[in-house]
Amino acid sequence: MNRKTAEVLALAAFLAVTLAVGFTASLVTAPNIAGWYEGLNKPAFNPPNGVFAPVWTVLYVLMAVAAWRVWRKVGLVSRPLGLYAVQLALNFAWSLIFFGAHAVGPALVEIIVLFVVVVATMRSFWPLDRIAGWLFVPYCAWIICAGVLNAAVWRLNG
Repeated sequence: MNRKTAEVLALAAFLAVTLAVGFTASLVTAPNIAGWYEGLNKPAFNPPNGVFAPVWTVLYVLMAVAAWRVWRKVGLVSRPLGLYAVQLALNFAWSLIFFGAHAVGPALVEIIVLFVVVVATMRSFWPLDRIAGWLFVPYCAWIICAGVLNAAVWRLNG
């Protein structure tokens, strides 16, 4: 297999794994939107429910491309991709905690940890591949928004 084919297959693998995490999280999230989530008091700045899936899909694609770009520089077994895996696991865990367990307060604590690991991942990507670092900026911004929303929901329903 030539290098170009290997890179395309690796990109497909990064996309598949990252999107699979998002899809699996949606299996916990989706059934809880119409009932539990709709019944919560939410702040005026809460986006419409239809915004979340498309935004997350774009973010997962950007994350996967960033990780793939870093993989091309340092390989799979590396600190940056270790951080990537940790933040992906934390991303998944947030859905389990917030939507699966209906634990809004613990989800807030978890999303703060997620934010710290996302920033660490972005910072580890930056010196290796500037584009990979920039690809994490929208995700970082969205995590901030999600954290603020999580905090507001916790405050309004605590």
